[in-house]
Amino acid sequence: MVLTFSLLLGNFGVNGFTEAIIQARTIVHRQISTLFWVNMCFSVALALLLIACAPLLVWFYKKPDLTPIIITIAASNAMAGLATLHLALLKRGMKFNRISANDVITAIITCIIPIYLAWLGWGYWALVAKWMLTPMVTTAGAWILCGWRPGPPSRNSDIGPMLKFAFNTYGNFVMNYFRRNLDKMLLGRVYGSQQLGSYDRAYQLSTMLPSQVFGSLNSVAIASFSRLAHDPERYRFNFLTVLSVLALVGMPLSAALTLNSSDLIFLLLGPKWTTSAKIFCAFGPSIGVSMLYLTHGWLHLSLGTPERWFRWGILECMVTITALLIGLSFGPVGVAIAYSTSFYFLTGPALWYAGRPIGLSIYFVWQTVWKFMVSAVLAGIVSWMMLYKTDAVYRNFEQCHAISRIILSCSLLVVVYLLLIIALHRGISPLTQAFGILREMFLSEDKKKERSK
Repeated sequence: MVLTFSLLLGNFGVNGFTEAIIQARTIVHRQISTLFWVNMCFSVALALLLIACAPLLVWFYKKPDLTPIIITIAASNAMAGLATLHLALLKRGMKFNRISANDVITAIITCIIPIYLAWLGWGYWALVAKWMLTPMVTTAGAWILCGWRPGPPSRNSDIGPMLKFAFNTYGNFVMNYFRRNLDKMLLGRVYGSQQLGSYDRAYQLSTMLPSQVFGSLNSVAIASFSRLAHDPERYRFNFLTVLSVLALVGMPLSAALTLNSSDLIFLLLGPKWTTSAKIFCAFGPSIGVSMLYLTHGWLHLSLGTPERWFRWGILECMVTITALLIGLSFGPVGVAIAYSTSFYFLTGPALWYAGRPIGLSIYFVWQTVWKFMVSAVLAGIVSWMMLYKTDAVYRNFEQCHAISRIILSCSLLVVVYLLLIIALHRGISPLTQAFGILREMFLSEDKKKERSK
């Protein structure tokens, strides 16, 4: 309940200054130092704002014991601002191995300690401790791995364009944040914490893989595409290639997760979460499409058009809110279906609007992804019919352990999917070409120079 609001305020610098630093062609020490202190001022101010909003949250959820949690998480938000600029500089320098090492260490520490605290009987404060530990460990690692240290702020640092870029980027984040969290606010208010808990577990699992993929690719993609902004034809070609690879992976992933929703929830959460399984099944069909949708942010940021991204975020938020209000009367499953459906309405227009500066059209996007979408849908239907609608097969399949069922169904789905891909493309050359170009695109500068020699 608290995180739904606190993450909005706590992500100010991460979503704004990070992209501004990565995308800037040149940047000097006094600019970064000034941005560091501006970011810290905003982080502290937003933390105080969260504390000031505590009575409103207590009234909204009718939970008086939220107040100490709000104060604790507000302090962690302020602390997180210390790491923002250091992590941004590591991303700008493409030091992704260091960032990954910091993320892994943080994940291990913030997993083990809260579990131990829960074992000691801390209850929900063990979860609060996780959100307090995360900025502490991340900041310590960022300062160790990045040698830059802030100097005093400068009035003549010329950070105006970067601040404008950052505020537009954060403005889009705010719109997107409301779009992604309004469902949980409404469900918590209308149906209570138990239904919200079932919905939230299904939602988190459905977004886990896309979040991990884009968490790793975002900085690489923005930095790489920014270098192609002056060459629209090459940019468009490389972007569509990346889109085809995401469709190649994301579409069968959607089909597999939808097909195995019950078994996955049983394995991950246990037999008492059957409601989450139904909700997860409603989220499944949108996972692949959402991976395509998220790339429109790469276009806006790498082309230097965050103001257009912000305007799109307003429209995006309005469409999603309308869908969620329609689905709310049908309970958590209805909300999940409405949320999933919104991606199908938004993806094409979003990529067209973001890609206008490079001449990207909906036709180009559709031509790139439709074969993967059709193959995944047909593979899912064929696998479902063979495993669940063929009596002789289903009797044996039902007796298998959940893990075995998942392995068998995924194997069958992948085989059917690849056969359909080969049939529609009349060979494997388009797939081979797509992977080759993507690998070439993400080569380091040193390797590219070696190849050019």
